[in-house]
Amino acid sequence: MGSVLLFASAFTDCYKPVTRSGLPKHIKTVAVPAFQFEAKGARYRVASRFTDAMIREVIKRGRGLKVQGTRENADAAIEGNIREFSFSGVLLDREGRARVYEVTITSAVTVVDLKNNKVLYDNQNFVFRDSFEFSEDPRSFFNEEDPAVERMARSFAASVVSTITNGIGVRKAKGT
Repeated sequence: MGSVLLFASAFTDCYKPVTRSGLPKHIKTVAVPAFQFEAKGARYRVASRFTDAMIREVIKRGRGLKVQGTRENADAAIEGNIREFSFSGVLLDREGRARVYEVTITSAVTVVDLKNNKVLYDNQNFVFRDSFEFSEDPRSFFNEEDPAVERMARSFAASVVSTITNGIGVRKAKGT
């Protein structure tokens, strides 16, 4: 019994919840303006799905940050755009028709401290890929492109918010 207690108590110092954000302390309100779609061949609601996913993720994991859609009166802004969107067949069936498609989205994101007019984080080449399969039975056809884009938007938002809140890439410049 004593060894179990000793063993369990040894782990109490190992786990410390992360409570600090990688953002400067003065940032309490974050603007997430609508993402832009720069890619050729507009796709239905891709940019708005990325914007919505980012807002939901900041609310969920932003450690108390308030979120709004405009930069006015915000302390920081998360701005993004969809630079490239493509999908292509990657697996053919016996008749030579594409059954599995891969969707690739290249996006850009910048986090700006609006109070100090300073870029806190910038990645102009976020690349996400997902695949979806068309059913061989036309009666059960369901377009999987939309769910694939939704999954990529959630993955993108989780990656950005994790990066910001954990402080990876959010560094003070030398001499400050």
